[in-house]
Amino acid sequence: MAGRPILVFDSGIGGLTVLREIRRVLPEQRFVYVADDAGFPYGDWDEARLRERLIGLIGELLTAYTPAIVVIACNTAATLALADLRAAYPEACFVGTVPAIKPAAEQSRSGLISVLATPATIQRAYTRHLIDTFAAHCELTLVGSRHLARLAEAHVRDGACDTDMIRGEIAPCFVEKAQQKTDIVVLACTHYPLLADLFKQLAPWPVFWLDPAPAIARHVFNIARTVPRDRPTLAWPNDRPTDWAVFTAGAPEAPVERLMQQFGLVSDNTYTATQRGEFAR
Repeated sequence: MAGRPILVFDSGIGGLTVLREIRRVLPEQRFVYVADDAGFPYGDWDEARLRERLIGLIGELLTAYTPAIVVIACNTAATLALADLRAAYPEACFVGTVPAIKPAAEQSRSGLISVLATPATIQRAYTRHLIDTFAAHCELTLVGSRHLARLAEAHVRDGACDTDMIRGEIAPCFVEKAQQKTDIVVLACTHYPLLADLFKQLAPWPVFWLDPAPAIARHVFNIARTVPRDRPTLAWPNDRPTDWAVFTAGAPEAPVERLMQQFGLVSDNTYTATQRGEFAR
């Protein structure tokens, strides 16, 4: 893929969990990480307005960075607009993040599976289609959390941890029926793995918390071998040893900047304030 980066897109910092896994399988690859923090959280948006925002913003990013692959590392965005993005930009290569219902159904022994997501992802017809197609033989509990994405952002940014609220948010995932218990919880929001250690501590019994990031990384690895190499490429400056991070709300606060540095990312100042302003909420 020469100098063309892989662009990883999320509403906030949750997609870093996906970026981390892709890096493990493609260690020599360049990356641009985009956090649409001006629009966070996506669960509060009207669907039509969010779809319009995503199509416009992704189009701008395609022009700015000419990525080889665009990973929509956000279940809410992917289940809403992945098909629209592919239709709008047929020359681009998109990889979506959708609830890992198929592998959960294949792995569950009790047949009791919970899907922990944002309310928007839970309500999507796409999610229902996955259940009908791959998990009709299981009993699924759909849990739409209005607060966990914000709690994950706060926890990573400044170490904030409201364990009582987190315990309350995950409690509906745990179901007992006919002497069986939930044994898999699908983490259907890329922010949620950031709280995985807390989830394990606060759970009433052990379950497998299914993080889709490793599977996404394997999929990206396979696609990376087939992406055409003759498209226009981004001339990556030789003096930039690190990958780029883009924040649509402007320069991030110091704790987030430090977090980006831990992931080998530095803010791209060429993504101008004027461009960001077009997508301010």
